[in-house]
Amino acid sequence: MTPTELKEFLDEKVLQYNTLDFIESDPVQIPHLFTQKEDIEIAGFLSATIAWGNRTMIIKNSHRMMDLMGNTPFDFIMSHTDNDLERLESFVHRTFNSQDFSFFIQSLRNIYANHNGLEAVFAKNQEPHSMQKSISDFKNTFFEIPHLHRTQKHISDPLNGSAAKRINMYLRWMCRQDNKGVDLGIWKSISMAALSCPLDVHSGNVARKLGLLSRKQNDAKALQELDSKLRELDPNDPSKYDFALFGLGVFEGF
Repeated sequence: MTPTELKEFLDEKVLQYNTLDFIESDPVQIPHLFTQKEDIEIAGFLSATIAWGNRTMIIKNSHRMMDLMGNTPFDFIMSHTDNDLERLESFVHRTFNSQDFSFFIQSLRNIYANHNGLEAVFAKNQEPHSMQKSISDFKNTFFEIPHLHRTQKHISDPLNGSAAKRINMYLRWMCRQDNKGVDLGIWKSISMAALSCPLDVHSGNVARKLGLLSRKQNDAKALQELDSKLRELDPNDPSKYDFALFGLGVFEGF
């Protein structure tokens, strides 16, 4: 395909998959359960954190996280007691266990109490065409309170070579504003132009077949390469192509 044909093809696929039907089988449905800003962004953050593996299990366990917090995540985070945290002891999703969950609750309380919330932390260090430094700085803030070393693996660091797929996906949910109803677009202080397409096995394989990516590993360097190609297609909204790459890979077996 010529560059023009490739853009037309991917734009068509974005329109095909960026619809309300997408929500039914995707963990983005979890933040859609809420109306208060803090509830939405916390539900999205926790759901994105465990978004690896079987999608059905991701959604099931994300719902369970909300249930364990009484389906009022912000209130639970800000007012929980040690006894409340004991309710989490049975929770596990793959390598994310109750100890990790409890720390995330405590760290989120620190972020809302002392850093003006999730949006403020992510917006603080954004760059014009990248959120990767911001994600790295977010990780530093997230783990500034005492924590188990094991829990650090659940927040990726792009400056340490990671593609940070789950956080880039989370930022897409929170920041993209296109009135299609999938991405929530509740954060106004971060430009859509700075967002990156979440890079995983599916989007990476499709990107390689389409000539958008040559690097074999799905790491930070691969994300930088994919970013540059997608920004050529749409510099104002490059992460929208996640719908096309993911849809082609998961739903069409491209």
